Parts: sequence; structure tokens; C-alpha cells
Amino acid sequence: MHEAPTTLARKIRQEALRLGFSSIGFAAPPPGFLAVERYDEMLRDGRHGEMTYLETGAPARRHPESLLPGLKTVISLAVSYRHNPPGGRAKLSRYAMIADYHTVVRKKAEALLDCIERLSDSKPNAYIAVDGAPVLEKEWAERSGMARTGKNTLAIVPSAGTFVFLGELLLDIEIREERPLLPNLCGSCTKCIDACPSGALLGPGKIDARRCISYLTIELKREFTAEESAMIGRNLFGCDTCQEHCPHNQRPAINPDPAFSPRKELIGLEPERILQLTRSGFNALFAGTPIWRIGLKRLKRNARAVLANEQRSS
Repeated sequence: MHEAPTTLARKIRQEALRLGFSSIGFAAPPPGFLAVERYDEMLRDGRHGEMTYLETGAPARRHPESLLPGLKTVISLAVSYRHNPPGGRAKLSRYAMIADYHTVVRKKAEALLDCIERLSDSKPNAYIAVDGAPVLEKEWAERSGMARTGKNTLAIVPSAGTFVFLGELLLDIEIREERPLLPNLCGSCTKCIDACPSGALLGPGKIDARRCISYLTIELKREFTAEESAMIGRNLFGCDTCQEHCPHNQRPAINPDPAFSPRKELIGLEPERILQLTRSGFNALFAGTPIWRIGLKRLKRNARAVLANEQRSS
């Protein structure tokens, strides 16, 4: 016996929370015109830098049915990865110090899909997206009523703040939930924009990735210019500054899931150690973390910049 779309949504929500998701929402395609226009504007302005995958994935982002023919429902999923940041000379983004989120979130999404098959008494065609897929993640999070994009361009989930991983389940069955869209959650606050150390936040909801420390230390493949090297400060991998200043991140609890606990061997990591690493040592230290993705060459580039910035400020 098939459940009504709204009843099914309620039961799926219960299962998602049981599996460790912080929040969940349901939306119907297509994506909104304004979200697509903002995305296209970013590409036209060249603010995506070297991230050419954002260009090649643009058609699928505009037309998600190309990822799953017969698409009827997009389920947005959020998982908090909040933990207390350990101190150290070189700074690592919180998400870099834990198990690779692609694997963790995908496993949770696969488990939820199993629940949906059981609850719907069907085997819907599905597409699971976790970060790397060509999906307008924040648009679907907003459309589903799960989140609202903040002035730092990150999704704010009321129950979890911005330290969240997003994922999506695209399905060819209809699942609906009566849930209002969230209002503006930032108001007149500009703390994130004011705190950005490199001036990457050009205004509310507008970012130039070419000036963003996360982009420079993770996505940029070439050597730094002198200006870029100075921009990254003490950030070895990623940057959490705009999130650390967001009032929505002052209240949420720490995620108790062991998968989101910082790896002890990455606490207090110093740039000198990075410069001494061999390839095998790099693999041993960072395998299974997001840092492994950028490779030893780029990580050493970052470490040299951190050391140079330390020497300039001393």
C-alpha cells in the first residue's frame, strides 16, 4: 500500500533524523530562475577562478532532470560537523580534520534511500549527490524550507548553523511536505563580511572565490602570487573565519558522531612538519581526510606561505 506524499515525507523525516541528519527538506523541480541567474552571473564575471568544473556542470545544475530522467522530488539533507577547533600555529578548517565527508554523508544518504524504498513500498530511481555533483545545493536547501543562504553565501540551517555538509537525493517519485520557506536569517548583521580577512565577500551573498582563502589553499593549483601568499595568513587548509563570526554558530551543539571528531594526529599540526613530509608520509597522515585531495605539492606550497607570513608578522 502506497503512502500519501505528505505522510511519506513525515516518516522519511523521522528516519533521516534517526540516521544522524541534522535536517531534511523536500522540493519539486525545476530550480528557481533567480538562483540560476546568480550562478550564471558568477561564471560570466569569472569569480569562480580555476574551478572550471563549475562551468562544465552548469547545464546539469540548470536542468537537474538530466541527472535523473523523470525527476519529481529533490530531498535536501544537512549533517552538522561542528566540533571545537583545537588551537595551533597553522589553522585547518574544521571539516579538514575529520573523516572525508563525501563518504560519510553518502553512506547516510544510501541508508535513507533504503528506508524510502521500504516506506514507499517501491524502488524509485535515484541519484545521490554529495558536494561534487552538479547540483545547486543551496537552492534546493532553500526551496525545501530547510535552510536559508547567509550573507557569506553559506547555507544556514536554523538547528545547526552553517557548519553543515549538504547532500541531495533526487527521486522519480513524488514526495511533498507543507513547509514554509525560511525568512531572511541575517537581518542587518554583516559580521561575516566585516571579518573576512581577504575581502572575498563583496557584499551580501556575493563572493569572489579568487580572493577566498578556502579557494586559494584548496582549489588553486598553481603557485601563489606574493599577494595571494600574504592573503592566506596562518591558514594551512581552508578558512572558517566568516563562519566563526556568524551568530548562528554560537548556539548549536557539537555533533557527537565519532566520524566528525578531529583526528588526534592532525591537532597542532605545524608547517615545518608538512615541509618535511615524504609522499608516503603524506598518505599515511592524510588518507581518508579532505586534505589528501589536494596532494603533497599544494600542501607544501601552503605551508611555505604560512611560514613566510609568520616571519613577516614576528
